[in-house]
Amino acid sequence: MGFERRQSRILIVDDSAFNISILGEALGDEYQIAVAKSGEEALRLAEQEPIPDLILLDIIMPGMDGHKVCRELKSRPATQGIPVIFITAMDQEGDETRGLELGAVDYITKPFSIPIVKARVKTHLELKHKTDILEHLSSLDGLTGIANRRRFDEVLELEWRRSRRTGLSLGIIMLDIDSFKNYNDHYGHAAGDECLRTVAKTLEESLHRPHDFVARYGGEEFVVILPDTDLQGGETIASAMRDKVNSLKITHDFSSAGPYVTCSFGLAVTVPGVGRTAEQLVAAADRMLYKAKQNGRDRIEITDVAVDK
Repeated sequence: MGFERRQSRILIVDDSAFNISILGEALGDEYQIAVAKSGEEALRLAEQEPIPDLILLDIIMPGMDGHKVCRELKSRPATQGIPVIFITAMDQEGDETRGLELGAVDYITKPFSIPIVKARVKTHLELKHKTDILEHLSSLDGLTGIANRRRFDEVLELEWRRSRRTGLSLGIIMLDIDSFKNYNDHYGHAAGDECLRTVAKTLEESLHRPHDFVARYGGEEFVVILPDTDLQGGETIASAMRDKVNSLKITHDFSSAGPYVTCSFGLAVTVPGVGRTAEQLVAAADRMLYKAKQNGRDRIEITDVAVDK
């Protein structure tokens, strides 16, 4: 899995059309530019895909000022890692200190120099890119190359919040490789590792929508997050995964489920609401996985978790 360099995206937040025009013209040749003319609009755009790599933020704006916007950005999991540069006419030392204490990475005073703006933007984007690479590497499972448990926890929180806002259903699939201990014991740990890598790659290739997500949960267990997915849609995806794993025909003479490597699946779906947590949804999927094991393995068990149950 690589980490490809793409054109950076900058969100310019200013209530002045003149300032937006100047900054947009200066930076538009090198970067993708998005524009917000209010704090409220900035918060909305900052959480939309693709997430901005950098935000140039005016402080003095009607309604929600830049300080409030920055504070809110740093409080939200989806936006807290976006570097913020304040661009403002407020040039007192206390103003700059306050901005930096709120989490901004830099402070440029008006009237601004375009060469200085471009130089500082470039510097902070380079730092952001390096940070993104390190975070990307730390979120991968070392054996299989797919996302790890830490990254799963982060994505689950983001998707749970998103589903709470949109009112759309969210699905979780828990699955594991049947009789994997027997596989390791009889074929050896090197073969077991190769089996895990092959299954992980197959599961990842089974997902086609941008926000669908698979991670290694631990040992021979995997987990899938399916945003905007009802019970029927989740079962269709789980069935496709099961079929693809079975089609690998990895010999397993010591499995109670058949002559080849198979997986058992547990699917749980809910519409996030008050009184229900993401952890409860994961626990429901895990119960379905246990049920699939009890009922013979190499099968899918499903449940629709009632809201506020």
